[in-house]
Amino acid sequence: MRNEPGYPSSFKAEPDFDARDEGLHEAIARIGERRSYAAPYESLTFTLLTRARRELIVTLAAQPVFDLARSTPVARRIRRSVRHRGGESALVGLGRRTLEPGDLVRIDTQTLRNGLDLLRLGADDIGVLPAFWRTVASSGGRFDLLCAEMQHESAPGTLLVEVMGGLEQAPPEAIQEAIQHFETGSLGAILHIAPDPGAAQRLSQVRARCLAIDFAGVEHETAREWQAAAMLIGTARLACPQVMLLNLRPDRGLAAHAAGATHAVFAGMDALIV
Repeated sequence: MRNEPGYPSSFKAEPDFDARDEGLHEAIARIGERRSYAAPYESLTFTLLTRARRELIVTLAAQPVFDLARSTPVARRIRRSVRHRGGESALVGLGRRTLEPGDLVRIDTQTLRNGLDLLRLGADDIGVLPAFWRTVASSGGRFDLLCAEMQHESAPGTLLVEVMGGLEQAPPEAIQEAIQHFETGSLGAILHIAPDPGAAQRLSQVRARCLAIDFAGVEHETAREWQAAAMLIGTARLACPQVMLLNLRPDRGLAAHAAGATHAVFAGMDALIV
């Protein structure tokens, strides 16, 4: 995310990157190197009722986002899980059987309000909050999100909306039109994409400042597995100035940076319940 007029500074800008110049060999060679990525984070839980009168339990956890070049936490990202009372996930396939678009908007607005309280942003702080693509894509959903954010507009810091769920099917021009509403003042947008090089290449047409990729489902333990993972990272970096990896193994931080990733939320960190 660049420091440009009219756009929040957000993550520190990175130098231009060319995956062909960096190469995969350096990334693979650095797999064994380690740095310390550790920072405490907090979580909270709230409930709400769907229009079908089913109770949802929403858990938010504020995880540290590390700058991979400096091995330093520079922001906090809200990780969200949504489950029905009883434990089953409510977001399998975006909960199409039980969750209506209005339910998703309510989840997003309540996530924003509770998430900002959990983040407690200071003047120089950066927070990342999730929002469903179906919320961001609709004018009514965007309005509700922005109204919820305005209730906290006196809060300092920069807020980045991580748009997720359904971007793979959305036309790039529709994504561009929707996220521009979140690229003003102290707001910004991150696009959460599937861990697929084609998905990253497709969004090179969108002027996004950051792509987020969840590595929970990406094999990246062995050197052979890392070759494909590094190519995915390099493709994403060519499509976007910044790339944030989620659930990255802590011992892959240096190799991920060499492959082109700029930021990461690491797996295996325990939350402090508040």
